[in-house]
Order: sequence, then structure tokens, then C-alpha cells
Amino acid sequence: MTRIREVRSNSARVMKRFGLINRLRPEALQLYKECHQSVWPGVLALITRCNIRNYSIYQKDGYLFAYFEYHGTDYKRDMDKMARCPTMRRWWSIMEPMQDPLETRAEGEWWADMEEVFHLD
Repeated sequence: MTRIREVRSNSARVMKRFGLINRLRPEALQLYKECHQSVWPGVLALITRCNIRNYSIYQKDGYLFAYFEYHGTDYKRDMDKMARCPTMRRWWSIMEPMQDPLETRAEGEWWADMEEVFHLD
């Protein structure tokens, strides 16, 4: 289960912060950067439709760190919608061979969820 901090707003939606980690194969660094300089418009639109905001991916010493905020009401439904999208599945089919998931990730995870230990707004 993802360890997240919920931030309640005035609406029924709850903002949840996510931190994820993965490894990047060393030979894939340049291609990975190039792909993310021009992410397909359909992928970007789907991410937004699935209530993800403030999404960033960082790279350091072969590790990828992703951060995003979820602003929806049903995370599982939105992630299922994303996983069913043919455009997203094609994008992932290009990205996944460049990655080397952590052995310590939970069952069913590709990117390993990280525990938030501090936050300051």
C-alpha cells in the first residue's frame, strides 16, 4: 500500500502526494531524457484526466524519482483507466525496457512507492 499524506481541501477531493523510485539502465539515460522532452500529447492529456497534477521525474546516479499529486476521489479507478489506454500502454512499452525495477518493490508495483517522512508547505 502506498504511504501517502492526505491533504483535505474544501471540496470532496483529497490531494495525495506520491513519491516513487525506480532505476534507469545506464545505456538508456539519453533516450529516456529525449523521450521526456517530447512526451506524447495523448499521454499528457490522460495523466491530467486521471487527476494527476504537479508531476515531475528526477534522475540521479541511475535512479529515477517521481513525484506527483493526485487530486481525484478514486485513485484505483483512475489508475485502471490509465492502464487500459492503448496510447499509455504503447508509451510504457517504450519506457519499461529502459528501467530496472527495485527488488524491494511491493508485488504489482513497477515503480516502488516511497514513504514520505517529511513535508513542509
